[in-house]
Amino acid sequence: MLEANEILNHEKRIGNVPGINIGHRFYSRAEMVAVGFHSHWLNGIDYMGLSYSKMYSNYSFPLAVAIVLSGMYEDDLDNAEDVIYTGQGGQNLTGNKRQIRDQVMERGNLALKNCIEQAVPVRVVRGHECASSYCGKLYTYDGLYKVIQYWAEKGISGFTVFKFRLRRIEGQSLLTTNQVQFVYGRVPKSVAEIRGLVCEDITGGQEDIPIPATNLVDDPPVAPIGFTYCKSIKVAHGVKLPSNANGCDCIGSCIDSRTCSCAKLNGLDFPYVHRDGGRLIEAKDVVYECGPNCGCGPGCVNRTSQRGIKYRLEVFRTPKKGWAVRSWDFIPSGAPVCEYTGILTRTEDLDHVSENNYIFEIDCLQTISGIGGRERRSRDASLPANNSSDGIDDQRSESVPEFCIDACSTGNIARFINHSCEPNLFVQCVLSSHHDIKLARVVLFAAENIPPLQELTYDYGYALDSVYGPDGKIIQMPCFCGATECRKRLF
Repeated sequence: MLEANEILNHEKRIGNVPGINIGHRFYSRAEMVAVGFHSHWLNGIDYMGLSYSKMYSNYSFPLAVAIVLSGMYEDDLDNAEDVIYTGQGGQNLTGNKRQIRDQVMERGNLALKNCIEQAVPVRVVRGHECASSYCGKLYTYDGLYKVIQYWAEKGISGFTVFKFRLRRIEGQSLLTTNQVQFVYGRVPKSVAEIRGLVCEDITGGQEDIPIPATNLVDDPPVAPIGFTYCKSIKVAHGVKLPSNANGCDCIGSCIDSRTCSCAKLNGLDFPYVHRDGGRLIEAKDVVYECGPNCGCGPGCVNRTSQRGIKYRLEVFRTPKKGWAVRSWDFIPSGAPVCEYTGILTRTEDLDHVSENNYIFEIDCLQTISGIGGRERRSRDASLPANNSSDGIDDQRSESVPEFCIDACSTGNIARFINHSCEPNLFVQCVLSSHHDIKLARVVLFAAENIPPLQELTYDYGYALDSVYGPDGKIIQMPCFCGATECRKRLF
């Protein structure tokens, strides 16, 4: 095609290519070549050579115009709007992505370096696996990035590689695919390998597995501050938890759903399966777990969400969304990720609610009943006497939940998990020690199989125009989740 001059945009150009908008998807590298968007079938860096010096007399060449991120190099790190890109050369072309010799500052590497000095933007395309593509991959154009830094270092395989840090230029359309993040990122083997580490363990040793924090965005980098980590719920003064509920008579572990009283509360069945340490079969209005008065032990499958965090999580800084959370481990669908902890308090006792972004209303009762604009769920479990349907009917006028969890000054990893209009986690109300649905535990479960290094998100559930400031005026907040069906506003 190149030799026959059958390319749509034969001349390479700096910046955007007419007709190719952010979010455009190519079903092969050949399609990018055909329209002149990226002229190489294999190389990740497309650049202008000296032949373009007459057309662009104010620039020094070579100059990079586009790169493809598709996991070709073992040292790549993709944090969506902030990218650490490995230069070209020295790779084993058999396909195992290992470096076998040092890289040299020439061709594409020199072209990216020149972009720093001359402030030339680079088009960034991300490739990821796609079963519906005839080549097995899909390539998405995600906008213009500026190359802001480069350095040489010893790579994972011990050879010298060039690293280029790129940052997405502000003011562009939002990223359009939830697969754009972490196209290829290597899970660290230890804390010592983490780039941008600002805190080795934000929990201070409270969790069984340390949770590090990283920051590749701020300069100088800062750690999460302004809160005290708490592994479990703290109860505010004036709030009294109900007495422990009666438990089942099972011994060792709950097995027979016909005789287990906790299973009867869940609709004559157990909500979890034993696979992968316990997985929720489906989302329910309420999950009734075994509690302190039950005869079964801690290994009972019906205590799955009570076992604490079992995945290696990391808090990391993002350019637009503040702090975020990802996992180093694969998380299977239905697995509990973490509980939302903080100070359990009455909603009416909160001050400056509009300025507090860490309040989680315990709205299980309202959600079941479809109160206050919440989506009504089908009730799939029988409520105990103190939570009967009559009790729900009596409270249909209560659109504001009586209790909430305030994680502003005290909370756990859940306070850092961001909203998404297409989340990979879901919120599940869980009752264990007592059966008062207004004081249910709030647990986040995996809504799908989540690969390592993908950001963890859930839907905050705000209705548009539902948040008011102290002056009574509606407060609006833009949404930066980048989902295909993003609502553009958080509230």
